[in-house]
Amino acid sequence: MKQMIIVLVVLISLSACQNIVEESVKEEATNQSLKVENMTHEEAMQLVKVKEHNVKNVGILVYEGVNDLDALGPRYVFKNIMGTNVITIALKPGNVKTVMGLEFVPDTTIDQVDSLDILVVPGGFKQTIENSYNDELLQWIRDIDKTTQYTTSVCTGGWILGKTGLLKGKKATGNWFRAKEILAENGATFTGERYTQDGKYWTSAGVTAGMDMSLAIMAELTGKDYTQAVMLDMEYDPEPPIEGGSIEKTKPEVLYFMKTMYASMADPVFEEMKNIK
Repeated sequence: MKQMIIVLVVLISLSACQNIVEESVKEEATNQSLKVENMTHEEAMQLVKVKEHNVKNVGILVYEGVNDLDALGPRYVFKNIMGTNVITIALKPGNVKTVMGLEFVPDTTIDQVDSLDILVVPGGFKQTIENSYNDELLQWIRDIDKTTQYTTSVCTGGWILGKTGLLKGKKATGNWFRAKEILAENGATFTGERYTQDGKYWTSAGVTAGMDMSLAIMAELTGKDYTQAVMLDMEYDPEPPIEGGSIEKTKPEVLYFMKTMYASMADPVFEEMKNIK
């Protein structure tokens, strides 16, 4: 009985201590908030840590059938890095229509660009497979890679980047469809992560993961404070209405449906391109 009383006293004491600590933390946070709110903009800026970087030119490859968010998600993020020029680069002159039918005018073409600090290779579907066999494009990417600080891909854009040989011996990720198999064909090891860094090579899973990757690169370049400010500007705090969005979180029957649908569209194109080559 005496031991039980001692245990209860200890538990009550611990609980009281925890409450005191929590209240102290809350009070300190409140005081800090009030202190910051009474600062001038210039004073607040002195507290926000921003790293210096030397990234000046970012190029987003675009082509007919490119996935909208694969290209525009990273573009939106990188456009928020002060002092950085972000351009869209097409294979040839003229408008580009995305896989979802958005038509826009690219800034320039690959024959006009010979160096970049960051290259983003976004994905798509049919035209992505076709472009992974485009020797001119693959050589352009290899040449640009000689100048980059970061060479990146989003989603099935990794199919194009992989075909250049630049991912050989690297860890990488990409669109979930046959990811391990396709990356292995190009000498890369599939991580299954939302985004992966291996040296200067960054690869991301599908579509929205490209924004995660871009924000991670931004954090490395500019620091956490600046990146957090951009995330607030974007109100980037995803809260999906249901569980899903990855192989692990998708019901088996839904996953099988998606696998067979992808295969029915991709296999004929893969076969056609292999026969042409």
